[in-house]
Amino acid sequence: MTADSPVTDEENPAQAVGDTGVRGALARFRVMAYIVGVGLLALCVSFTMKLAFDQPQYSAVVGPVHGFLYIVYLLTIADLALKARWSVKGTILVMLSGVVPVGSFFAERAVTRRVQRGQKL
Repeated sequence: MTADSPVTDEENPAQAVGDTGVRGALARFRVMAYIVGVGLLALCVSFTMKLAFDQPQYSAVVGPVHGFLYIVYLLTIADLALKARWSVKGTILVMLSGVVPVGSFFAERAVTRRVQRGQKL
Protein backbone atom coordinates (compact mmCIF):
# COMPACT_ATOMS: atom_id res chain seq x y z
CA MET A 1 0.00 0.00 0.00
CA THR A 2 1.40 3.36 -1.02
CA ALA A 3 0.56 6.90 0.02
CA ASP A 4 -0.79 7.57 -3.48
CA SER A 5 -3.48 4.90 -3.30
CA PRO A 6 -5.92 5.68 -0.49
CA VAL A 7 -7.82 2.87 1.13
CA THR A 8 -11.52 3.29 0.57
CA ASP A 9 -14.13 1.93 2.90
CA GLU A 10 -17.43 0.77 1.44
CA GLU A 11 -19.20 1.65 4.68
CA ASN A 12 -17.90 5.22 4.56
CA PRO A 13 -17.16 6.11 0.93
CA ALA A 14 -16.82 9.80 1.80
CA GLN A 15 -13.40 8.89 3.20
CA ALA A 16 -12.24 8.40 -0.36
CA VAL A 17 -11.47 12.12 -0.58
CA GLY A 18 -8.03 11.17 -1.86
CA ASP A 19 -9.79 9.66 -4.85
CA THR A 20 -9.25 11.73 -7.99
CA GLY A 21 -12.97 11.72 -8.82
CA VAL A 22 -14.01 13.25 -5.51
CA ARG A 23 -11.19 15.79 -5.56
CA GLY A 24 -12.05 16.84 -9.10
CA ALA A 25 -15.75 17.07 -8.33
CA LEU A 26 -14.99 19.14 -5.23
CA ALA A 27 -12.77 21.51 -7.23
CA ARG A 28 -15.49 21.98 -9.87
CA PHE A 29 -18.08 22.59 -7.14
CA ARG A 30 -15.90 25.20 -5.44
CA VAL A 31 -15.37 27.12 -8.68
CA MET A 32 -19.06 27.03 -9.55
CA ALA A 33 -20.08 28.07 -6.02
CA TYR A 34 -18.05 31.25 -6.32
CA ILE A 35 -19.24 31.95 -9.85
CA VAL A 36 -22.90 31.46 -8.92
CA GLY A 37 -22.48 33.53 -5.75
CA VAL A 38 -21.03 36.47 -7.66
CA GLY A 39 -23.62 36.00 -10.41
CA LEU A 40 -26.48 36.11 -7.92
CA LEU A 41 -25.11 39.30 -6.39
CA ALA A 42 -24.87 40.78 -9.90
CA LEU A 43 -28.46 39.69 -10.54
CA CYS A 44 -29.60 41.43 -7.34
CA VAL A 45 -27.84 44.63 -8.42
CA SER A 46 -29.28 44.43 -11.95
CA PHE A 47 -32.77 43.80 -10.57
CA THR A 48 -32.39 46.85 -8.32
CA MET A 49 -31.33 48.88 -11.35
CA LYS A 50 -34.42 47.67 -13.17
CA LEU A 51 -36.86 48.53 -10.40
CA ALA A 52 -35.32 51.66 -8.91
CA PHE A 53 -33.80 53.34 -11.96
CA ASP A 54 -35.86 51.91 -14.84
CA GLN A 55 -32.81 50.25 -16.45
CA PRO A 56 -34.05 46.80 -17.59
CA GLN A 57 -31.18 46.09 -19.98
CA TYR A 58 -28.89 44.88 -17.18
CA SER A 59 -31.25 42.23 -15.87
CA ALA A 60 -32.05 41.18 -19.44
CA VAL A 61 -28.40 40.16 -19.80
CA VAL A 62 -27.48 39.02 -16.29
CA GLY A 63 -30.68 37.00 -15.69
CA PRO A 64 -30.28 34.36 -18.42
CA VAL A 65 -26.52 34.06 -17.83
CA HIS A 66 -27.08 33.47 -14.12
CA GLY A 67 -29.85 30.97 -14.90
CA PHE A 68 -27.54 28.95 -17.12
CA LEU A 69 -24.72 29.05 -14.58
CA TYR A 70 -27.08 27.98 -11.80
CA ILE A 71 -28.01 24.87 -13.82
CA VAL A 72 -24.29 24.08 -14.22
CA TYR A 73 -23.92 24.62 -10.44
CA LEU A 74 -26.72 22.09 -9.81
CA LEU A 75 -25.00 19.57 -12.07
CA THR A 76 -21.69 19.97 -10.25
CA ILE A 77 -23.48 19.47 -6.92
CA ALA A 78 -25.14 16.32 -8.24
CA ASP A 79 -21.78 15.03 -9.46
CA LEU A 80 -20.11 15.65 -6.10
CA ALA A 81 -23.08 14.23 -4.19
CA LEU A 82 -22.97 10.98 -6.16
CA LYS A 83 -19.22 10.58 -5.79
CA ALA A 84 -19.17 11.41 -2.05
CA ARG A 85 -22.51 9.60 -1.45
CA TRP A 86 -24.34 12.44 0.25
CA SER A 87 -27.86 12.09 1.61
CA VAL A 88 -30.74 13.46 -0.43
CA LYS A 89 -31.49 16.04 2.27
CA GLY A 90 -27.91 17.33 2.33
CA THR A 91 -27.79 17.49 -1.47
CA ILE A 92 -31.02 19.48 -1.68
CA LEU A 93 -29.86 21.91 1.02
CA VAL A 94 -26.62 22.60 -0.85
CA MET A 95 -28.59 23.07 -4.08
CA LEU A 96 -30.88 25.59 -2.39
CA SER A 97 -27.89 27.57 -1.14
CA GLY A 98 -27.51 28.94 -4.65
CA VAL A 99 -30.79 30.86 -4.46
CA VAL A 100 -29.86 32.83 -1.34
CA PRO A 101 -27.50 35.77 -1.92
CA VAL A 102 -24.06 34.83 -0.49
CA GLY A 103 -25.47 31.42 0.47
CA SER A 104 -23.24 29.59 -1.98
CA PHE A 105 -20.15 31.11 -0.34
CA PHE A 106 -21.12 29.67 3.05
CA ALA A 107 -22.14 26.34 1.53
CA GLU A 108 -18.82 26.09 -0.29
CA ARG A 109 -16.86 26.44 2.94
CA ALA A 110 -19.03 23.96 4.83
CA VAL A 111 -19.01 21.39 2.03
CA THR A 112 -15.26 21.69 1.50
CA ARG A 113 -14.54 21.15 5.19
CA ARG A 114 -16.84 18.13 5.44
CA VAL A 115 -15.62 16.47 2.25
CA GLN A 116 -11.96 16.97 3.18
CA ARG A 117 -12.61 15.44 6.60
CA GLY A 118 -14.37 12.49 5.01
CA GLN A 119 -17.75 13.27 6.56
CA LYS A 120 -21.01 12.71 4.78
CA LEU A 121 -23.43 15.51 4.18
